[in-house]
Amino acid sequence: MRLLRRSSIKLALLLVLAISPGIASAQELNCIVNINASQIPTSDRGIFDDMKVSIEQFMNGRKWTNDAFRNHEKIDCSLLITITKMPAIGNFSASVQIQSARPVFNTNYSSLVFNFADREWEFEYIESLPLEYNDNAFTSNLTSMLAFYAYIILGFDYDTFSELGGTPYFQRALMVVNNAQQSLRPGWQQLGSNRNRYWLIENIMNPQMVELRKAMYSYHRLGLDTFTKDADNSRQIILEGLRKILEIREINPNAILIVSFLDAKSKEVANIFSDGNIQIRRQAYDIITTIDPTNNALYAKILQN
Repeated sequence: MRLLRRSSIKLALLLVLAISPGIASAQELNCIVNINASQIPTSDRGIFDDMKVSIEQFMNGRKWTNDAFRNHEKIDCSLLITITKMPAIGNFSASVQIQSARPVFNTNYSSLVFNFADREWEFEYIESLPLEYNDNAFTSNLTSMLAFYAYIILGFDYDTFSELGGTPYFQRALMVVNNAQQSLRPGWQQLGSNRNRYWLIENIMNPQMVELRKAMYSYHRLGLDTFTKDADNSRQIILEGLRKILEIREINPNAILIVSFLDAKSKEVANIFSDGNIQIRRQAYDIITTIDPTNNALYAKILQN
């Protein structure tokens, strides 16, 4: 079902491969990994090159779903891993920026869907050893963190193509968190930071947040994907989604899911509403500056023209 839905959309989005059948069994992710280890004083830099290759192979070489993806349908995503400590050989601490994007219908523009900073990565890595992972058990902290974000990326991508379509993958991400509780490693626990993996999936699965996930669908599929056809109507649809997010913020102003949405969408929202009907733009400005007051200067362009 997903193949027919997403494939038909992306074929239209890209306007290519009408003749070529592609590779129906290709993996789902096109993940680019960059590792910044400049803070680590070691002469053995080769381990970081090996780490990059291994992580990319782990993310891109596995089948994460039962759906068939063609090459042009792969989800573009990235991991920027900044190694901050190496307390012992083979042991690392890092912060990671995770991003994913999807194409917009009838354009060459890719919209940032997910943008999240995880500052609680602790893991072991031995050069040349394969990365082992089991969906049903905790195998290692590194592969659990990678699998968690693979499912999060999939979940958000599916949510933008069908309402709540990402639920099966968010459920798998929740399973990863539950399995990792035994590890007592940072980022998996309820206590401590509220901007970690535990709270991200808690927010996603929280019934109070369901309207934000529905807004992800209306924003992308009903708003952005129709923008070249009727920009004013698309802005109205996106505005209604922002209203829903404002309602959620009034209930839970510190929700990490709202922070993640804004990290991905603040610049895009400012650009979307920098043109068009002035009444719609004023409403959008009032709503988005209430949701995200720290970026008032960014949103000022909405009212400048």
